Amino acid sequence: MHAMVLCARGEGLTPQERPDPVPGRGEVRIKVSTCGVCRTDLHVVDGELPDIPYPIIPGHEVVGRVDAMGAGVADLMLGMRVGVPWLGFTCGECFYCRSGKENLCDHPQFTGYTRDGGFASHLVADARYCFPLGEEGDDAALAPLLCAGLIGWRSLVMTGEASAIGIFGFGAAGHIVAQVARAQGRTIYAFTRRGDKEAQELALSLGASWAGASEDAPPAELDAAIIYAPIGPLVPQALRAVRKGGRVVCAGIHMSDIPAFPYDILWGERQVKSVANLTRQDGVDFFKAIAHADIRTHTTVFPLNQANQALARLREGTLVGAAVLRP
Repeated sequence: MHAMVLCARGEGLTPQERPDPVPGRGEVRIKVSTCGVCRTDLHVVDGELPDIPYPIIPGHEVVGRVDAMGAGVADLMLGMRVGVPWLGFTCGECFYCRSGKENLCDHPQFTGYTRDGGFASHLVADARYCFPLGEEGDDAALAPLLCAGLIGWRSLVMTGEASAIGIFGFGAAGHIVAQVARAQGRTIYAFTRRGDKEAQELALSLGASWAGASEDAPPAELDAAIIYAPIGPLVPQALRAVRKGGRVVCAGIHMSDIPAFPYDILWGERQVKSVANLTRQDGVDFFKAIAHADIRTHTTVFPLNQANQALARLREGTLVGAAVLRP
């Protein structure tokens, strides 16, 4: 198999040839068709997440087909197109797993972080954490749905009944969630880097009612805000934009430090919440919700051996939509 491997912090990804992996009990091997490039991959490559087990193959927005099966796999078939998300395994035994909160499992494994991911021609995945994708849709267009879409969905659900929603960071997740929210009849306000006309134009083309810089005040009070950019100072900015009783949802796995802010912008029963991972039920609900919503992902496709270039574009903020690797 071909793979782009992270061997040490700060070294970038190295192309390697490895033997094809062999699935164990309850696992499947997947021949990768496409793998999205997520900001979490950047956090892994840049060493911003703890306890990375080097060497590791990043990538957790995987679309491919099952080409080998271990013993005990009942719900998947050879040749089936599946998606592999960020959450790759849970123990099933801890308090959180037993109480329906497997996203908070005490002993999880994460695709492309603590187990090898999809920046490769093949990967092995726990069959329980593979989503059948059917045959509708292009592989490259589907890839960002496996994290940007799923985490975006969980963050949108956390906004409750909010009607006016601000999206801070209009990248891979933001441009998907905006479409889902519009399909639900909500009003979207898009916040981008100052001067990022491409992202603002994309937001308006996808139905946002307003697009401006993160520092700008929106033309109306927000019921809720979702922060996708990993920038701590956006939290007090979002709090200033939401009405009393509103909620700010922090949707990233990593964020820079949140600065001190005056209590009065939190007062009035405003809330700040974080999103942690996803559950398998999130996947079921998300794919059901978008089945007839005409969600269009905006992607830039790179060959697998250009994974470092794709990550650099993401780091620089010069991507519009999502990057996708194709082996």
